[in-house]
Amino acid sequence: MSKANVETLFKTALALEKSAETLYRQLANMFSHEPDVELFWKRYANEENGHASYIEKIYANISTERRNEPASHLILSQLQSSVKRASKIKIENIKTLEDAYSLATELENTETNTIFEFILTNFSDEELAKSRGFIRVQLDNHINKLTTHFPAEFMSVGARQECLAKHDVKSKFRGLLSSFFSFQNLISFNDK
Repeated sequence: MSKANVETLFKTALALEKSAETLYRQLANMFSHEPDVELFWKRYANEENGHASYIEKIYANISTERRNEPASHLILSQLQSSVKRASKIKIENIKTLEDAYSLATELENTETNTIFEFILTNFSDEELAKSRGFIRVQLDNHINKLTTHFPAEFMSVGARQECLAKHDVKSKFRGLLSSFFSFQNLISFNDK
């Protein structure tokens, strides 16, 4: 594709949300020896799935003409930055719960949520727009859950550093995340 259009924006944003879901499911497996932590990551993954579903609903209501329109250069730049960050994630580098927590915090505070907000603002049809405020609140709550709903036993950095990831599970999932993040070529920023 020689130009990055609205369709590219949606497909890439959707891939980012699904990749985040996959990551959090992997973290749930890696920390399944701590049931509260496992449950937290599973719930976080489910929320990412909800974000992806919402993007799919918005996309389904966009006309073919609109899908082929050029996308915002600012949002495409932010999207490219998010894809680059995501493509560098290596699940085998997660040794402790602190590693997992820091990674999640970084991901949730990147441009990905700005992109989601842009999609909500610029592409929701009237029916979906009714729930736009609710979705914004859910997104804010989702980001804040890392600091407000993380299992109390592991709220301190020290406790998270002492909680080791299960290495046997990591080898099982190695490469899965990288396959989800191999979508960097979806975006072409040539406007020639």
